[in-house]
Order: sequence, then C-alpha cells, then structure tokens
Amino acid sequence: MGQVMFIVWRESVEALLVVGILYAWLKNGDVGARRGIPYLWGGVVAGVVLAGALGAALLGFSELLSGDAQTYFQIAIVLIAAVLIVQMVFWMRKHGRTLKKEMESSMQSSYESGNWWGVFVLVMLAIAREGSETAVFLYGIGLGQQDASTASLVLAGAIGFGLAFLTFYLLQLGGKIFSWRRFFQVTEVILLLLAAGLLVTGVEKLFDVLLESSDMLASANWTMTLTGQLWDTSALLDDSTTLGSLVSTLTGYRARPALLSVIVYALYWVVVCSALYRKPQPQLKSKRQEAV
Repeated sequence: MGQVMFIVWRESVEALLVVGILYAWLKNGDVGARRGIPYLWGGVVAGVVLAGALGAALLGFSELLSGDAQTYFQIAIVLIAAVLIVQMVFWMRKHGRTLKKEMESSMQSSYESGNWWGVFVLVMLAIAREGSETAVFLYGIGLGQQDASTASLVLAGAIGFGLAFLTFYLLQLGGKIFSWRRFFQVTEVILLLLAAGLLVTGVEKLFDVLLESSDMLASANWTMTLTGQLWDTSALLDDSTTLGSLVSTLTGYRARPALLSVIVYALYWVVVCSALYRKPQPQLKSKRQEAV
C-alpha cells in the first residue's frame, strides 16, 4: 500500500502544481483573463478522462491476453514504468525551474490572442500526462503486489490523493523547511529507488519465465551462477514481512539476492548516477564567432 500511496501522492502534487500555477494567473488577472477559468477546469476533466481511459485500456488489453503473452505484457509494463519514472525525474530536473515561467508565457499568448482553447489543451495534456504515468506506475507496482486486495489499493490511492491536497496547501504557504525545492529533492530520490525496485522485479520475472520455457537455459552453468544466492540478511529485514515487502518494492531490496539482481541493481545506479552528475560539454564556437 505504501508505494501506491506514494505514487498517487507524488503525481497528484505535481498535477496540482500545474493547475495551481495556471489558476493563480487567471484568477489574479483582469476580467478577460478570468474567462479562461472554465477552460482550465474543462481541461482538468478531459485530462482525467484520458488518463482513466488509458488505465482501463491497460487492464482490458491485459485481460484479452493469456498465458505467456499476458506474462510478457505485464513484465513489459513493469520495465516501462521503471523507465518512465527515471525519465520523469530527469524531465523535472531540466524543466522544474522554468516550468512556471513557461506556463505563464503560454497563458499570456492565449490571453492576447483570445483563444482559450489553448489553455484547455495545455491543461488536458498536463493532467493526462500525470494521470497516464500514474496508471502505468500503479499497474507495474500492482504486479508485484498480487496478494493485496483491490480495496486496500483503492484506499491507499485515496489516502495519497488526500495527502496531495494537504501537501500542496502547505507548500503554497512557503517555508524554508518544507519548500517546493525540498519536496522535489526528496521525492526525486524516492522515485529513483522505486524505479530501481521495478527494474529488478521486471528482470527477475523475465528471467524466471525464460528459465521455465527453456530446459537448456535452466540447466546451463552460467544460469545457475546468476540465480545463486549471494547472502542472507533476512535476520535483519525479511522481505517477506510487511515492512520488508514495502522496503523491497520502494528500493529493490532483497534479503536473499541472486547475482543477477545485484548486477542489475548496480548497473542501474551506475547509469543513473552517471547521467545525473554528467557535466555538460562546452559548446564549440563557430568560426564566425571566433573571428568576431
């Protein structure tokens, strides 16, 4: 439940940030600007509908499949969710500082042209993006929580949504301790850990399916090496317990990890950290600039 609550909370806060920026601009403007408010709320509704349609499509398509096809589809969604989470973190790091300015600039253009349908489309796409990401993330997480009941998952989502409104309200009040910058810094780390957990889960499930479908692969020496247990920390934290399962899903922790899981986990952090702390290469000056 914890990971579902976190995803809904984090994505909802980001969606509220977008809506809040646009609503504040419209509300604090003149009479002409306030005419865009109905288009804003219309975009919110349309975005929620689109995100819900994607979620329904995922579930519906999965139900149409059976056997190995359904298994491979579910594994693909888990891996896609991991990639999307990482992509989202990098996108926010790149656009977070200029997000408000870019949106207000778009609003100004709509105001000057009198075309408020641009606001409708902007909000619809923003909400649909956040909602679609949430649908994919929750679908991927749900595959690792097959023992959880639907009621518990819905409850976790509802709590996460409620906490998002409270968080947004507190963030709007401002403060040095609980600020937007601190919010994104902390949740960025948690999201990257969650993506690592999803990646490890997806690779483990994929490898298990391949082993079940190939006797030759299952009996290979290198396969036994990859699936061999490296250590056992279940005495400290067993990943079969409630707390251990939560930590496992959020971080990729394994009490009895196989070599394959450790390799995937290590490679993930090498790639992510290299991308995060890569220094931008200096741009080469053109011959014309050098001549000047």
